[in-house]
Amino acid sequence: MGTLVLIRHGQSIWNAENKFTGWVDVGLSEKGIEEAKDAGRLLQDVQFDAVFASGLIRAQRTADIILNINKSWDGEQVRHDNRLNERNYGDLQGRNKQECREQFGDEQVRLWRRSFKGMPPGGESLEMTANRALPCLFEEIVPLLEVGKTVLVAAHGNSLRSLVMEIEGLSPEAIVEREIPTGTPMAYSLTSGVWSRLDLN
Repeated sequence: MGTLVLIRHGQSIWNAENKFTGWVDVGLSEKGIEEAKDAGRLLQDVQFDAVFASGLIRAQRTADIILNINKSWDGEQVRHDNRLNERNYGDLQGRNKQECREQFGDEQVRLWRRSFKGMPPGGESLEMTANRALPCLFEEIVPLLEVGKTVLVAAHGNSLRSLVMEIEGLSPEAIVEREIPTGTPMAYSLTSGVWSRLDLN
């Protein structure tokens, strides 16, 4: 049995300011640092064999904080993979979400944020995010799980939605409504090609 632990980075500075972040390399807020520390304490006895993070600093910092608390990590290099990056929000990046609602309307912003194929101006749809994130799962992570390894992945709300959609067999309609909270680990086992959710508490 292989074990996969997924975690969305702790709250970022722009999360706290209600801004679209996407590919902009924004750091963690003070709350986000504390969320990562809380996750580290929850996972401190888990023996990780491999750790992946996106190419963005907020995910990398979250992984580093967790591993600094973890009792078993031997200091091997965290694997950074841009395929795990957050969805690109294009022209919306850096803009306040409420201001965008006032300019474009609630329904348009909802479609950009909460539809599978909806694509913000100059950005990516969730479908496009899934198309780049899932090869990382299949090519890099699943082979480790299939030989019984325990893997941590620190990434983002939408790249993790892409992985969860595949792991839990969710429809495009269901996954866009799935909330992925910051700094909260989710765990799954993979046994003979079958995924199961694990309780970390």
